[in-house]
Amino acid sequence: MSNESIKAEQDLIQEGVESEVSTEEASLIDELTQANFRIEELEQLLADALAKVEEQKDSVIRAAAEVDNIRRRAAMDVEKANKFALEKFANELLPVLDNMERALQGTNPQDETTKAIYEGVELTQKSFLTAVAKFGVKPIDPQGQAFNPDQHQAIGMQPSAEYPANTVMLVMQKGYELNSRLLRPAMVMVSQGGPSQEINIEA
Repeated sequence: MSNESIKAEQDLIQEGVESEVSTEEASLIDELTQANFRIEELEQLLADALAKVEEQKDSVIRAAAEVDNIRRRAAMDVEKANKFALEKFANELLPVLDNMERALQGTNPQDETTKAIYEGVELTQKSFLTAVAKFGVKPIDPQGQAFNPDQHQAIGMQPSAEYPANTVMLVMQKGYELNSRLLRPAMVMVSQGGPSQEINIEA
């Protein structure tokens, strides 16, 4: 075989090898390109999934907060209902307490003929007040206290050297409150004080 033939054969072999290498490189490049596309696709899917997880986490937190608020409001409503469910009933009891008060005021405890009646009414009144106090009903007896328009209703005003101006000098009818909520204001007479004292009363 001549040198030229050998050279031609070597060239053919070289071309074949280069052709195979080029084909493999192209195939690898194509696979890498597809792999990169797939990676980008998976990264996007992962980002979307993480965003959904974060969104759901926020929704769960908001839902938990709303449930907690509902529970607190319900507890407050129940507490308020328990406190003031007796309001109507307590108002019905006030005339009974007033009648006991009048009975004591109209009875002389020093008179032997009425002493037993006085003591009986007094004992009943104390027991009654103790019973209603367990449910939050308390009397308002502001004798000698400063006039408070939130709890007292002024029936009138009179000059007084004994009581300073704007002071309750006489309780005509006791007031009552239920769990610190006013049921009925106390009916009072308010002092105008002495001639030189300034009067400042709000009914």
